[in-house]
Amino acid sequence: MLLQTWSEVLVQSFQQLGTEVVLFLPLLLASIIIFILGWIFGSFVGSLIAHIVRSLRIDRALDNVGVNELAERAGFEFSAGGFIGGLVKWFIIIVFLVAALNVLGLDTVNEFLIEFVISYLPRVIVAALVLLFGSVLADVVGHVVAGSARAARVASASFIASVCRWSIWIFAILIALVELGIGAAFIQTIFTGIVAALSLALGLSFGLGGRDAASDYLKHLKREIGGKE
Repeated sequence: MLLQTWSEVLVQSFQQLGTEVVLFLPLLLASIIIFILGWIFGSFVGSLIAHIVRSLRIDRALDNVGVNELAERAGFEFSAGGFIGGLVKWFIIIVFLVAALNVLGLDTVNEFLIEFVISYLPRVIVAALVLLFGSVLADVVGHVVAGSARAARVASASFIASVCRWSIWIFAILIALVELGIGAAFIQTIFTGIVAALSLALGLSFGLGGRDAASDYLKHLKREIGGKE
């Protein structure tokens, strides 16, 4: 009698296990298919974004400000298109991974991915886009300022262009750090200090450099008034 009872228990256990496996296999298959589709779609979109960024020639702008040289010294090759495309690719893959885990009912893992990855990764993408846009803007403004200064026969044309270029770079870096939530109050203080320093430097440069020009203009104005009298 006891042996029969144990046999029934074992049979019921295996039947229950078999039923659970049969019910779980379709869910596992569906989650695997969702993840594979996400990987394929993410890779496609990431490659497309990388190609678009490369067509904008942002790497050349980064090379002009020395980013690629700095990356080479660090021992790796940096590509703006590859970086942005990689971020977009993994963001899409993680979104599909969350959907796949949701099918399996793994709520704890989903909560972690949603809270710490999906909610933060868009900030990383925005910060990267800010840096890329800042690099392009810095390169364009630097060339325009340098050309205008040379046309006006300003002796320190290259220096002025470099100051403008690096000022835009600094502002872009600060904005990116704020977007990432890294020391917002401290960065705001630094930003205010940089603006004040630049304003003071520009004021002194115009004040000291424009003193002779203002004196010459006043003398010219007096001569004209005296001639009319």
